[in-house]
Amino acid sequence: MDKKWASVRALFVAVLAISVATLGVTAVVGGNWVMWLRGAAVAAASVWLVALTGQAARGRRAAYVRIRFVSVAAPLGIVLILLAPDSGYPGWMKAEQAVVGVLVAAVALIVNRRAVREAYPKGGKLG
Repeated sequence: MDKKWASVRALFVAVLAISVATLGVTAVVGGNWVMWLRGAAVAAASVWLVALTGQAARGRRAAYVRIRFVSVAAPLGIVLILLAPDSGYPGWMKAEQAVVGVLVAAVALIVNRRAVREAYPKGGKLG
């Protein structure tokens, strides 16, 4: 796995670790269903994204496209959560989501570089 994909993988693994820790904190503080759902969804998505990273590193354009989409869309969704006045998330969880957003935005910076985009041309391997 080359350096850029190793970096992307490390960022997604960090998101996974943070998400699992968030579930632990949620259990300790007796979090509401919104907190459980968000924590579990982000953890599950992180596992999926780590797997996609391996596929993209092996040249699968479809995996690259999915990572590229998620790495742009997820931080935007997180901003909405952070700005929502009554989202059901306590301040500590909003802070955790901000950290996750920064990590995923870092992925977006990596995978949207011109050289990376050119390595996965539109007519390229989709499988």
